Amino acid sequence: MAKRGGYPGGMMPGNMNNLMKQAQKMQKQMEETQAELETKEYEASAGGGVVKVKINGQKEITELTIDPEAVDPDDLEMLQDIIIAAVNEAIRMQSDDEREQLGKITGGMGMGGGLGGLF
Repeated sequence: MAKRGGYPGGMMPGNMNNLMKQAQKMQKQMEETQAELETKEYEASAGGGVVKVKINGQKEITELTIDPEAVDPDDLEMLQDIIIAAVNEAIRMQSDDEREQLGKITGGMGMGGGLGGLF
């Protein structure tokens, strides 16, 4: 039984140490997962495959392929829209993967990178 005036919420020092160890372990797992995610590559296409884009885990475009058939000098706006759609899809894929991988560590606590600013 905790003494009055002791630890807030009745937490014992051992429990606090265990909580800190768990938080440090989670932080390490998140850092490792984030580093792994940064090495991944994501590929998406749009316009029936006439535009393909690859991005890395840092959401940087690493490759862009445009089928010559997609290039119509009289309709550049359509090509621009297809490129934007492909890039956005690749970014969405990366974001979904990142959220899924980090969610496995946080158990769905809604804590993104850095545990919501705790670390």
